[in-house]
Amino acid sequence: MGSAVITARAAATFDPVARSVATARAFVRDTLQGWGYTDVVDDAVVLTSELVTNAVVHAGTAADVLCLRTEDGVRVEIADHYPEREIPLQPAGLNFGNSESENGRGLLLCAALASRWGVEYSPTRKHVWFQLDLPDRPVGVRSAGPLLPVGLLPVTDERVRVAVVQIDSEGAVAAWNDDAAYLFGHTADQVIGKQLTDFTAWPQTPGTSTGIADALRLSRWEGSYGIRGADGRTIPVYGSHLRVRDTQGEPSTVCLLVRDYERAVLQTPVRAPASDTSESRKTDPFEVFIGSPAPDDLDGLLQRTVERARDMLDADAAFLLLATDDETELEVRATTGLPSARQRFARVPVEAGTGRYGSARMPAVHEDLDAVPGAVPLLGNTGMRSVVTVPLKVEGRLTGSLGVAAEAAGRYSNEEALRLQFAADRIALAVESARLGELERLRRGSLSFLVEASDLLAGTLDRDQTLALMAQMTVPTLATWCAVYTIADQASDPELSYVLHEDEERIDGLKALLTKISPPEPVPTPGARVWSAPSQAAHEAALRTSMRSIGMGDAGGLGSGTRTTLATAAAVGGETVVLPLVARNRVIGMLTLGKPSDDHFRQEILELAEDLSRRAALALDNARLYSERTAISQSLQRSLLPPGLPAVPNVEVDVIYRAAGEGNEVGGDFYDVFPIRDGAYGFAIGDVCGTGPEAAAVTGLARHALRLLAREGFGGPAVLERLNAAILDEGTRSRFLTLLYGELWPQEDGSALLKVVCAGHPLPLRLRQDGSVEPAAEPQPLLGVMEDLELYEQEFTLEPGDVLLCVTDGVTERREGTRMLGDDGLADVLSHCTGLTAGAVAARILRAVERFAADPPSDDMAILTMRVPEPHPAP
Repeated sequence: MGSAVITARAAATFDPVARSVATARAFVRDTLQGWGYTDVVDDAVVLTSELVTNAVVHAGTAADVLCLRTEDGVRVEIADHYPEREIPLQPAGLNFGNSESENGRGLLLCAALASRWGVEYSPTRKHVWFQLDLPDRPVGVRSAGPLLPVGLLPVTDERVRVAVVQIDSEGAVAAWNDDAAYLFGHTADQVIGKQLTDFTAWPQTPGTSTGIADALRLSRWEGSYGIRGADGRTIPVYGSHLRVRDTQGEPSTVCLLVRDYERAVLQTPVRAPASDTSESRKTDPFEVFIGSPAPDDLDGLLQRTVERARDMLDADAAFLLLATDDETELEVRATTGLPSARQRFARVPVEAGTGRYGSARMPAVHEDLDAVPGAVPLLGNTGMRSVVTVPLKVEGRLTGSLGVAAEAAGRYSNEEALRLQFAADRIALAVESARLGELERLRRGSLSFLVEASDLLAGTLDRDQTLALMAQMTVPTLATWCAVYTIADQASDPELSYVLHEDEERIDGLKALLTKISPPEPVPTPGARVWSAPSQAAHEAALRTSMRSIGMGDAGGLGSGTRTTLATAAAVGGETVVLPLVARNRVIGMLTLGKPSDDHFRQEILELAEDLSRRAALALDNARLYSERTAISQSLQRSLLPPGLPAVPNVEVDVIYRAAGEGNEVGGDFYDVFPIRDGAYGFAIGDVCGTGPEAAAVTGLARHALRLLAREGFGGPAVLERLNAAILDEGTRSRFLTLLYGELWPQEDGSALLKVVCAGHPLPLRLRQDGSVEPAAEPQPLLGVMEDLELYEQEFTLEPGDVLLCVTDGVTERREGTRMLGDDGLADVLSHCTGLTAGAVAARILRAVERFAADPPSDDMAILTMRVPEPHPAP
């Protein structure tokens, strides 16, 4: 960083896994925001994302991220541990990478966004670094205004109320005076301790302007925003913020707020150019019109421009429109004396015709708009009669239009048009420069927003979570409220699936309103289209509610239902747009975005929302496909399990089954207990080589074959020999199978006779009443290996109180490092189970297996227990 003094540093190391990219982005974002470097956060996040991806994904090593702060900017270093990677040399005249290539994109972005960047090598690692300089901020000044006649003084209410609000270092309200309670309807007790952001409507879009949290950290800030009143309406205010600290050094911010039309009470006067008798000193015409210092943001510059234009021609209103990139439309960006909230960001075409802005490219004077209705669409129904408009041009290109208007007819002539055109020529270049700067910040902010949105959407395959993410990413960044409709299939109607509003108290009312109206048509045409149904329905409901309240003579104030209806109408009263969610050439839903009363969407926001909707649609469809396939898989797997355990007379039977692998309900282990004929029951527990769907297929073959052969009257050895032949007939799909099969005959004396064949399976263990444990069978060859098997069955009797435990090797082979539970460990656990029921024995075995190691089991497990209960003594 040259000779710059490093004032702070922060470092972190991220593992070579894909999720580290998002973690690194969050680390850099939090670090820079904590330092107050919000101007360069988006660029730093985008560059960090690309360079960390190169390290952890492409180079496959850990990434070391170091942030260094100076007074002028920040330097970020990303190092990987693969020094052999080199930057490919290219002949002179060739571009270093391109936006479509995966290689070199991080360095290409460094070259485009960073003030300086470079690559450094060491014997053990490679460093890629970039530096971002902070933009220069003009220093504020104090000045006094000229002496004005009384008739030219600003108009205010009879009593000017100044709300004094103090915000602590955490952003919470610490003080709230009586004027604040009067203006906004909230008492001090209701707001103290709550975040100021809970009550503000801040005019910020991604990548542009200053956020409220940033404004509260600045030493001084002045401008317009909104405060949500107790009745749900947003009250435009003009604020002056001052950052102070108390005697203990604790910082806080004092906010002075007045109604926006009374801004003159707080607004800092513009310093007039200092008089200089020197003929060699030239006055800048731009500063003469705008004043010095000029606002350093586009919105401030445009607002200052319309106010000066209005004052210069003694008008009642003024407005300024900026041209879109293709210069076919003009967008309302600043007004004074007009309902700005209703007109802001509205668009009108440039070319002449019905409803067109025909006077945009040349100066024009309209002596009476009543004689030419529609000549200036912006002024419709505003009471303005005469208007003069002039174009803003840079190098012959139309960049905007500036106009002033008066309520009286015939106020303006060509002389006023020339004066206004002269002023427009002085400011056109500055306005265009500020506009291009805003577009660049918006582009960078949009890129950062989409990078994080894609990362979040790719991180889940759950449908409900995907719907929630879609809504949370749009509110409040892109819209005030959002609703997501989904379409199950082409024959289904759209269904309202998720609703979100930036004010949680408005969600229920909004959801109730949307359920009463027909959903938007699922049109696959890309882009946003206006949907007027919610606004109309809300206004009609509010009108009916108000008339009903008047008819009832409600003099005591509005009821809660009436207030909810009116608040909902205000919440959805602005522009509402619908964007189709199209995935794999099918409309799978609609994303609906809305604004509050008299508010409109900027075209840049709609384009960003359209880009987001394409990503969200694919993520939602992937979640749907995953859910469908998971449901099918689980349904098929459940069909391989026995429907239930039969009730065996005088014998307790219980089973615990655990399949390894996420989403698997059945694996290579299986069990079955089924009636063979009167008084005889078959039971089996087996283990197919491997886990997952392939092993489950052999599981189904074995279980169904055992039932069929046993009910045909075959004994244990014959059943297993025929099953062995069936497995070998599968050819390359066959798998080894260990199986314990037995037949159970409950006896009249309370005991149970068992005949078992243990084909390569862990031996069954018999627990007697005295606590002794012994194997109940001998090992024999497993199935699926040899064609000719000679198996035999072994017979024994379970006496009252005895337990037979049958498990698969997922139990006995449970490991912790070099330790293994084994047959001896299992026998030891079983020896302490005397007197327990069959279900309690199975549960204790499972608990012992889970506690034997910290890691979750990696193999399927089946535990089958049978117990002959002791007879109850006669009463």
